[in-house]
Amino acid sequence: MSHDAQDAAADRFLSSEGLQFVTDYHLATLSTLADDGTIHSVPVGFTYADGIARVITGGGTQKVLNAARGGIATISSVDRARWLTVSGTVSIHEDADTVADAVERYAARYRQPRVNPLRVAMLVEVNRAMGSAGMLASNQPQRP
Repeated sequence: MSHDAQDAAADRFLSSEGLQFVTDYHLATLSTLADDGTIHSVPVGFTYADGIARVITGGGTQKVLNAARGGIATISSVDRARWLTVSGTVSIHEDADTVADAVERYAARYRQPRVNPLRVAMLVEVNRAMGSAGMLASNQPQRP
């Protein structure tokens, strides 16, 4: 089954508008906890499907170190008055299949990324979503 067909199924967190938002070209901010307890936020491209947000990056980056240590991450994306934030448990994956899948999804949403032999995939298992009106599945509370 293609990624598009998988992603078209009903989602636990996002409405159809929210699912469209995470396929359109919007950048985001990934936030993790630094070792001193402050918030480390960086711009990223991300993909989302089936309750999992994916970010590709280099293996030695600060966001990877923070995620590996802290285990949680938040991704926020804004387009004028429309916005979406997803949060959850983050894991780092170095295996070729998971990284290739994340790269393929990234390329479909943004562009083919440059070659990076140190690339890893950060997978955020979403357990909370917030967004502007219409972005969340009907079972999710709307939060300002």
